[in-house]
Amino acid sequence: MSGMLKTTGWKTMGAALALALCCGAAQAGQWTSLFNGKDLSGWSTYISMQPTSDHMAAPTSVRGVNNDPRKVFSVVDGVVRVSGEEWGALSTLADYENFHLKFEFKWGTKKWAPREHVARDSGLLYYAVGPEGAQSGHWMRSHEFQLQEGDCADYHSLDGVLVDAPVGDANLGDWKFYRYDPTLPVRTSLAARILKLGNYEKPTGEWNTMELIADGKTLIHIVNGHEVLRVMNSRQVVDGQVVPLTRGKFSLQSEGSEAFFRNIMIKSID
Repeated sequence: MSGMLKTTGWKTMGAALALALCCGAAQAGQWTSLFNGKDLSGWSTYISMQPTSDHMAAPTSVRGVNNDPRKVFSVVDGVVRVSGEEWGALSTLADYENFHLKFEFKWGTKKWAPREHVARDSGLLYYAVGPEGAQSGHWMRSHEFQLQEGDCADYHSLDGVLVDAPVGDANLGDWKFYRYDPTLPVRTSLAARILKLGNYEKPTGEWNTMELIADGKTLIHIVNGHEVLRVMNSRQVVDGQVVPLTRGKFSLQSEGSEAFFRNIMIKSID
């Protein structure tokens, strides 16, 4: 093959890859990386602020999109570092649907006030849509794959998104939520925390493999090879009408704790 044909071929392949990343395409059956290991190309940052207390309803100031002077989100030694110093999100530019997502995650050592004495906390948001800061001034409307010491893969509804799931009642003081139990009847239109079933996290500081499967009907959370939660029928309320929510961005949360992410991979399950 001539040098010209080789060059043309590589340019064509590069253009196809760029188009796939731009449009959120993931080839069926083939894993594609969402992180190049070098920089945050394909992602944007949103920084609100570090709350002064856990009871703060909303930030009093916001840095906004792609304004991250303290490098809350950065690349260190080939992995994504989330410092936790200020709250916010690192979000994909593209939207995704019908996917199997897999990523590795571990805790760092740093924690920030006002949460320096509580469990380390972060999260992977998915089907994220709408304006930045819709939830508490920090994050987009979305489902959350919780990343918190002892609670990894719990489910949280952000900005009122809805699911159905087989659950029982649970609570923490006056905070009422649910616990996942596949043997129980399905309850509908849940917009709250749902505790996952079982704890398969590795000790703090070790790498965990987290997986998320979303096919437009079912959302599955997996921790180190163990399915711990399965909910159904993702929906949102738009202009007073309940409509499906089956496509959106991914976001990595900054929420007061240092965390690291690597090997962020996706494939289509069409």
